[in-house]
Amino acid sequence: MSQQRPRGSRPSLPTASNGSLGAAVAVVALLLGFLILRDVRADGGTSDNPGTKAPVATTPDGGTIDPKASSTTAPFNIMGFKIQVANASGIAGSAGDMTDRLQVLGYVVPEAKNVAPGTAKRLKTGVYYTVGCEANAQNVAAVLGGNVDVGPMPNPVPLADGSLGEACVLILLGTDLSNKPLAGAEGGPNGIAATTTLP
Repeated sequence: MSQQRPRGSRPSLPTASNGSLGAAVAVVALLLGFLILRDVRADGGTSDNPGTKAPVATTPDGGTIDPKASSTTAPFNIMGFKIQVANASGIAGSAGDMTDRLQVLGYVVPEAKNVAPGTAKRLKTGVYYTVGCEANAQNVAAVLGGNVDVGPMPNPVPLADGSLGEACVLILLGTDLSNKPLAGAEGGPNGIAATTTLP
């Protein structure tokens, strides 16, 4: 007598359950999502696609700053303003000497002037600025060595002719710097001083 297998029943092969297959797919998707987010955060959210550009910061004079640059040093155009030197030291020729020294560094400095009659002799040099020229005055003070008085322009302007002309910075030269080298001078190419930093 022969044995017959019941119809419709076949030996079953082991199959993965739907639950374990779904869990494996979820783990792979989670891992891929994590890797993609990590790469996006590592490059700051920007890509190197030619159509995508990083934001560009601008300077007040219309220049641009590279957002990926690590240095805070910015060029300072020393030819973008004028300085007037006046002799308040009582030492003849010292304002002319200071004018020459600043011109050698690339600053725009007209011929030296005398202070107004009755102006007291200064022991300490003063650097004064008109509205909007404070950063220029700070740069000049640094070139003079930093140990100077810095402040807004006195009114009236303490010059013999009462006029600054086109200058926005006034140096009232005292005996401390008369006929002395510029302690903080660092020359730069083409009138650019490299000593000023952005806040």
